[in-house]
Amino acid sequence: MLSKTGVKKIGKKIKRCQLLIAKDAGTQFSDEPSEFLCVCNAGLSTGLEQEGLLKEVLLHADEVQTIQMPPGKSYCYLSFLSIDAAKSVYKAMNGTCPLGQDGAVLLLAFCCGLPCCLTNPWSEPMPDGLVVVRDFVDTQLEQVLLGAVEFGEVQEYSSEQTATNALKNRQVKHYGYEFLYGTNNVDKTKPLLDRKIPSACDELWQRLQKLHPNLCWHVPDQLTVNQYEPGQGIPAHVDTHSAFEDPILSLSLGSDIVMEFKHVATGRQAFVDLPARSLLIISGESRYVWTHGITPRKLDTILVPNGNGLTIRKRQRRISLTFRKLRLSEQCDCSFSNCCDSKKRVFKHHAALLEAHAALVEAENVHRVYNQIAKHFSDTRHSPWPRVESFLQTLNAGDVLLDVGCGNGKYLGSNSSAFMLGCDRSDGLLQVCGDRGFNVLQCDCLALPLRDGSADACISIAVLHHLATTARRRKAISEMIRVLRTGGRALIYVWAKNQEENANKSSYLRQNKQNNKKVTSVSAAKTVSSIASMECVAGLPECTLPVHTNRTPFQHQDLLVPWKLRTESNEATEKQTFLRFYHVFEKYELEQICLDSGQNNVRIVESFYDQGNWCVVMQKIEPM
Repeated sequence: MLSKTGVKKIGKKIKRCQLLIAKDAGTQFSDEPSEFLCVCNAGLSTGLEQEGLLKEVLLHADEVQTIQMPPGKSYCYLSFLSIDAAKSVYKAMNGTCPLGQDGAVLLLAFCCGLPCCLTNPWSEPMPDGLVVVRDFVDTQLEQVLLGAVEFGEVQEYSSEQTATNALKNRQVKHYGYEFLYGTNNVDKTKPLLDRKIPSACDELWQRLQKLHPNLCWHVPDQLTVNQYEPGQGIPAHVDTHSAFEDPILSLSLGSDIVMEFKHVATGRQAFVDLPARSLLIISGESRYVWTHGITPRKLDTILVPNGNGLTIRKRQRRISLTFRKLRLSEQCDCSFSNCCDSKKRVFKHHAALLEAHAALVEAENVHRVYNQIAKHFSDTRHSPWPRVESFLQTLNAGDVLLDVGCGNGKYLGSNSSAFMLGCDRSDGLLQVCGDRGFNVLQCDCLALPLRDGSADACISIAVLHHLATTARRRKAISEMIRVLRTGGRALIYVWAKNQEENANKSSYLRQNKQNNKKVTSVSAAKTVSSIASMECVAGLPECTLPVHTNRTPFQHQDLLVPWKLRTESNEATEKQTFLRFYHVFEKYELEQICLDSGQNNVRIVESFYDQGNWCVVMQKIEPM
């Protein structure tokens, strides 16, 4: 029992922690008991392990529902099925349980709920393409297979694994070909002629064919056998795309295990419990986009069988048989270009060609196209975006604004008290501006014909993403900084690669009715992905780019976006398609280019996401 002085000291420490956590995570704490507890001074960053925490908590309450441990944080959360369970844990552990860093006691506080940004990996649906076949083999066949791949007393490692210590004392055997853990690949020129896949496995292929006849293959040519003792694991990885066909198969023998999956792009996690004698089929998105691994530990946190909440399970020796089918070619045919090693090699070559022919690409697939579609494009661009309008309304009377890439001039009439000047490359769009009585001039955004420091403000809305290289995008921003006076501000909008920020689809995606179908979970929504067709740009057969499918998520950064235009000829309506070059931006990419474009004379005032666009307000300052 804590003394009154001890209770008071603990209370003060908890209050200080609560203030920090509320500011960092938005957690609302409660003075009254609730079903939710926050461990205020211990989390992943302090070395607290979920299994150790759960083991201690279960001594005082068996109604634990979830444990949520935010990455990189020194706090975590517990939820219970009842307030009484939470009260029991609070009374038994607060200020007394020595699981904190360096043996510090845990500090607990009731809270109103779990932060909405945290997800429970156990409640997440399994990755698309992942299938667990329970009882794929019976106990009799399990023993036959274990005997066929039995490890001797001498531990077996590959030469590469011994050198890199990649296995952390885990025993491994290879059949057919040696799996190289350093590259998650094999050397196809070095088959293991004296170690073929054991014939005891032949029965598996018949079962696989019967249960899943539509798989791309049913007989493998490579097998890796791993023996996991309690406390051993395997780092998260994706088997190299170009090395192996889809799917990858993993058979669990001896005992159960929890495998952890993580989406490469979003960081979303899903935990999958693999029972002994089950077959795991890793195909499609789960094969190509999700890492899979096993955390080294002696206890697993699992869902309570046939009930609610969590419990722990001791690990036992497990033997895994991982079957793979080698690709005959070096080219992967998956549709996940951003994660594919073979496609990255191709795109790297394309990027080099794009760098060499950037000006020509922009001339043919930007300037020429916009001249051809100018009228139709102008007819679809009539509603100013509210946040751009708000920026323009901050201008003072007499201020000079330069709209770089003004298009049809829809922003040039937004503030009658300021002097608004627009510039663009397109003859057709400048003609529209002239017809509306706006002040415009024709120029390239890479060479603005204005004196240094002559503008109070600049805007560049949906322009920079048409420039073909980072150097040219940086040059365009440098020009805006040059013409701005010290203290002047610029607002820049570019198209974002991510069209679903904060789980909200952009208006661009919502125009596709297929994207508006309700799903039971945001995480369950499948990403639209297809193999993009390739088209040459600027008339250069060797320089090709993927063609985007309109109103679907972007799969590439450098791409061609179709503009479809109906034309009438000889009393018939025809549809023409024009391909525009775009570079869609990753998060923080625009901010970095802005900072790189200045000579220590620019600062980022604000950055935000607005309806499928990354946006930055920057200000010119005195050089530091």
